[in-house]
Amino acid sequence: QIIAHESGVADTVDPLGGSYSVECLTREIEARVLDYLKTIDELGGMLRAIEVGFVQREIQEAAYRHQKEIEERSRIVVGLNAFTDQEPAKVLVFQIDPDLETGQRRRLTQVKESRDQSRVEEVLKQLEGEARGSENLLPSILKAVRAYATIGEICGGLRRVFGEHKESVTI
Repeated sequence: QIIAHESGVADTVDPLGGSYSVECLTREIEARVLDYLKTIDELGGMLRAIEVGFVQREIQEAAYRHQKEIEERSRIVVGLNAFTDQEPAKVLVFQIDPDLETGQRRRLTQVKESRDQSRVEEVLKQLEGEARGSENLLPSILKAVRAYATIGEICGGLRRVFGEHKESVTI
């Protein structure tokens, strides 16, 4: 903040505009991105890349490399593997007052008892029907919310149509 204030660097839209090193790095990043997109295209596009496990494998490998670099200290992360406090931090664990849960459960029960159950069932059935097609689901979700359907009920209907994501493990 001191440098920004004293130098006025934040007053300029692009303080490094025209910088040879920044422009060079930008071109390098662009070339690498285009190569990466070409690889995905050669696999048959992003959907196919996901289906064959390419994307998940790339994420796993990047996470592994990142962690290894931190542990080997070839990647310095201030406060994690360099310039750390010698005293371990005292972390206070957040705890929710159990009375809040009790109160919320009571309010949920009251809402379920006072809502028009046939209307809830009707809008949830409509939501499921539209989910089986190609309709925009947001209007139906809003109708369900306005009829006091719960998030669990809404998600349950969508789960019946779409199922649940099961990550495929690739080695």
